[in-house]
Amino acid sequence: MYDRARPTYPPTLVARLLSDAPVVDVVDVGCGTGKAARLFIGHGRRVLGIEPDPRMAAVAAAHGIDVEVSEFENWDDRGRRFDLLIAGQAWHWVGPVRSAEKAAKVLRPGGRFAAFWNEMHHTEEVRSVFDQVYSRHAPEMLSTSYALGVVDPIDPDHDPAAAALAAGPFAQLAVGKRERFPWTVEYAPHQWVEHVATHSDHRLLDPSILEALLRDLESALQSLGPKFPVAFCTALLSAKRQ
Repeated sequence: MYDRARPTYPPTLVARLLSDAPVVDVVDVGCGTGKAARLFIGHGRRVLGIEPDPRMAAVAAAHGIDVEVSEFENWDDRGRRFDLLIAGQAWHWVGPVRSAEKAAKVLRPGGRFAAFWNEMHHTEEVRSVFDQVYSRHAPEMLSTSYALGVVDPIDPDHDPAAAALAAGPFAQLAVGKRERFPWTVEYAPHQWVEHVATHSDHRLLDPSILEALLRDLESALQSLGPKFPVAFCTALLSAKRQ
């Protein structure tokens, strides 16, 4: 369900990262089920995924992606070098200093580092539904949940990843500032319910609470019609290897 329910990334982001020439070899850190990797393969690039979870790596491999199961910090690169390093929704899971050093090692001079995260923003109508449903089942999430759009996945003003990169051989890096790529997804109620069910804060709920919450949420969202919009903004932390 994770692979089906989680969003992908906008074409404008991919075009931005492929604007450096030449970009042939891509390494995808924390590739998960291969959501980002598939976009770059679709543009004719060679992509190698690095993923610590064997189950997610197996899904990515089933999509035709070359994957090696390892934590990035401990991954044996065997002297391979890349033009682009990407990390979609993943760079905050790695050790910032060791991983920045590893990124500098595996990128060719002129290669680009690109970590990106999807932020979500909801309409007032959708927020009203969330307020009604979550206040009954999990009220704490109304102020803490990334899926509900009330917190950003990463705070750019307190970002150890950017600080670690700034200490290394990288240029074109603005600490505390990111490029942003807006896009919109239309969700049917059952699709949104599948989506939020993959988020860790929801999965940590007691199963009976989660079941009731998701059932109520799908029913309440149906009042908005067959589909409703969710505004995404993909934030890019980017730097160029000197």
